[in-house]
Amino acid sequence: MPAVLVTGAARGIGRAITAHLGALGWDVVAGVRSEADAAAIGSLPRVSPIMLDVADSAHIAALDDGLPQRLDAVVNNAGIVVGGPLETVALDDLRRQLEVNVVGQLAVTQAVLPRLRAARGRVVFISSVNGQISVPLLGAYCASKFALEAAADALRMELQPWHIDVSVVEPAQTATDMWETAPQTADDLESAMTAEQRVLYAKHVAGFRKMIPLSQRVAVQPQTVAEVVEEALTAKRPNARYTMGLVPSLQLAVMKNVPSFVSDLLVRKLFGQP
Repeated sequence: MPAVLVTGAARGIGRAITAHLGALGWDVVAGVRSEADAAAIGSLPRVSPIMLDVADSAHIAALDDGLPQRLDAVVNNAGIVVGGPLETVALDDLRRQLEVNVVGQLAVTQAVLPRLRAARGRVVFISSVNGQISVPLLGAYCASKFALEAAADALRMELQPWHIDVSVVEPAQTATDMWETAPQTADDLESAMTAEQRVLYAKHVAGFRKMIPLSQRVAVQPQTVAEVVEEALTAKRPNARYTMGLVPSLQLAVMKNVPSFVSDLLVRKLFGQP
């Protein structure tokens, strides 16, 4: 059976992908960051946990010894969200955002490419609609996803001689920790501001808080993302991008074909921004 490495496999989209592929008969190497997560994910059928923090160079170096000799695919799912107005985001937090969501994804991909080349395997990056549409108060996260998609485009062209397909999956709101804990995220980003910044951005944060319940209601289940990943891994000719859902697809079509002042107005309205 084919073998796949899934990063960020402990919960949310990563866990759904791991469980789904394992149930289909894939041998899944599940990257996790704690022994407790390893024990939990290892109980799933055909799943072998491996300690993998994508921002830890030692973990990346150890991948070669921890993977099966044949690897047919990697699903780069690990990621974090740094919120807040860009003026207020600490530079260390910004670096962490890019380190995990961009550098870490590419580090894993570099480490497994020799195996993928031998197997004519596939690379899948879990991005976001925010890899094409940037929104206020999530600028650092959006920047990481824009960068990830640019890297995926380059990688797709560079790896074509070896018939290694590269796809990007772009979920919109998904029922994961990101939106379940969004109220706490709003609290955290506000508490990280100075007193002056809290006054300056009070209306921005208030608008963000009002948007959270709507996003939670329309969020899709992680299983839906897992099924799209299956398509990217098994289709004879996989798409370069899988934008999930009719509404996100329409949003992208509209945003890319109207003047920026119109798209800015629409996004600011949706996010309740002043």
